[in-house]
Amino acid sequence: VQLQACGGGLVQAGGSLRLSCAVSGNIFRVNNMGWYRQAPGKQRDLVATITSDSATNYADSVKGRFTISRDNAKNTMYLQMNSLKPEDTAVYYCNFKNYRSMNLRPSEYWGQGTQVTVSS
Repeated sequence: VQLQACGGGLVQAGGSLRLSCAVSGNIFRVNNMGWYRQAPGKQRDLVATITSDSATNYADSVKGRFTISRDNAKNTMYLQMNSLKPEDTAVYYCNFKNYRSMNLRPSEYWGQGTQVTVSS
């Protein structure tokens, strides 16, 4: 399984960006996709996740501003980021958990990261 993320960039505070992450390879029916971010000197934190049934979960810091979605036909996940703040500046990583069986731990994969910089 391979992940290819894109869509980062530089934007002013209050602006918007849309990230995408395309997944290729042997994808099982049950899988979870997610976005994480890591600011300089900080740990990697959860931003949002979405299951294969499109159930979503968001970090409190992005609720109401970010929207995660997926297109199962294209095996692609998106993160629409609105009302961006300087504290959203980080490298954003896409994550994929592939469940061969619900009785087993999933295989986990990471994308290469894309930089998002929000200027004040």
